[in-house]
Amino acid sequence: MSARRLLAAAAVALAVTLLFLAYLRMSRTYPENSDESNDLLMAWDMLHGNVLLHGWYLSDVSFITTELPQYALLVWLFGLHTDTAHLAAAMTYTLVVIFSVLLARGRVSRREGRARMLLTAGLVFAPQLGVGVFVLLLSLGHIGTAVPLLLTWLVIDRCPPRWYVPVLVGLLLTWVLIADPLALLVGVVPLVAVCALRVARELARRQDAPVQAVLRARWHELSLAVAAIAAQGLAPLAGRLIQAYLHPLPYHLAAVHTWPKHAWVTAKGLLALFGAEPVGSPVAIAFALLHLAGVALVAWAVLRVARRFLSWPDMISQILLVAMVLNVAAYVPSTLANATDLNAREFAVVLPFGAVLVGRTLAMSLLDSKRLRVRPALLAGAVGVLLAGYGASLGWAAAQPSVPATNTRLAAFLSAHHLTSGIGGYWDSSVVTVGSDGAVTIRAVQHVPRLEPYLWETKSSWYDPGAHWANFLVTNKKPGFFHHWQPSPAALAALGRPVRTYHTGPYTVYVFDKNLLAELPHQ
Repeated sequence: MSARRLLAAAAVALAVTLLFLAYLRMSRTYPENSDESNDLLMAWDMLHGNVLLHGWYLSDVSFITTELPQYALLVWLFGLHTDTAHLAAAMTYTLVVIFSVLLARGRVSRREGRARMLLTAGLVFAPQLGVGVFVLLLSLGHIGTAVPLLLTWLVIDRCPPRWYVPVLVGLLLTWVLIADPLALLVGVVPLVAVCALRVARELARRQDAPVQAVLRARWHELSLAVAAIAAQGLAPLAGRLIQAYLHPLPYHLAAVHTWPKHAWVTAKGLLALFGAEPVGSPVAIAFALLHLAGVALVAWAVLRVARRFLSWPDMISQILLVAMVLNVAAYVPSTLANATDLNAREFAVVLPFGAVLVGRTLAMSLLDSKRLRVRPALLAGAVGVLLAGYGASLGWAAAQPSVPATNTRLAAFLSAHHLTSGIGGYWDSSVVTVGSDGAVTIRAVQHVPRLEPYLWETKSSWYDPGAHWANFLVTNKKPGFFHHWQPSPAALAALGRPVRTYHTGPYTVYVFDKNLLAELPHQ
């Protein structure tokens, strides 16, 4: 290997390392909650032999073939700590950036390839603080699904049309479908639809040729579509090996009159994904306004491909566009969109897919300054200023102070008062268990109307009164989705009179002289 290539490889390795460290710093600006803590506990259980998660109640997404093995690896390396979730988040998003840039490169000339990679990297490498960090750098959700999907599109894009390519694609799609059913909407359906369209277009163009000859000429698209359909059939069969309860996907259509509001929430979420939601300090708002340039580029790329979609030559761009449109179109009318822009994680793949679409679609147009009727020096200067601004926003965000996991104060209070095992609301439970390094254990309960185990990312054995003891109940009066949990007076009264009651901050701790797990319905 020449010295130039060694230097280039070293520069790439350094850039990737710096990006990982920046994303780790950014992830730490958002407090870890019980979602990430429960996934760490699942990973810990997998490490200790429960690979198929026997006895667990999962969410609507298993993550068992994607993020959970990653969590298990990091728990093995760094231990069961709250910061391990931040390491996983930084690792996931670094992979998203790398695969996005590689997919944008395509099989074009070196000059155009570099422009594509630079353009795509510019759009994804600087997430926004707040919602952007939650959706892209901490929340265990669909941004992780983008990693195997991007890898799948890379296989299709880079490998020559050989028999093994559909096999690889089918295996990759099965892998991600087991972990996240959203892959059906943003992976399987777009691939099948685009392949069918390209075959139909060829049949219409060559009406004078025998159908069999046309189908033989388009065997690659046909085999990719068959592989995707087969993956959708295999994934549920493989998923049955999981020895845990998986909640049904909670997708429901909302009333039509709510759709305009949902569209507004979705628009805010899209802006946050691309770092362009104008919220926060004046500095944050200034960087957000700068990121509007990226939103404009994505809109330009989407319109360009959509206008010539039926005849667009690049199959990958077609797949990305269909996936983006389907993801957003399915989200807006659903009840998922009636919350806040934090639920933008449901369409997080739009960011890397949109960035790749921009790179593959607009790079040559931006290189051709004559077509844009812009002086080359002026265009280069504008692009340079834009990338410098994005880089400054990343540096500024990474320099912000870290925050502790939620309920750290509660964990310290309980430990100081020798209260080691209790029950409480979901958001006050596992994050305390992991955040205290196991010194304090809180298991999640709900009141409907009496207290009972909250079976969402929890293990049934936690509630066995013969094996575990819990003698306190924690409530939280702080407002907000991730905090407030106040059981009904009837649910509290059913437990009897506590022997002690503590008030600390927004928390109330009721201490009893009995095992509260015995008061819960047996699972």
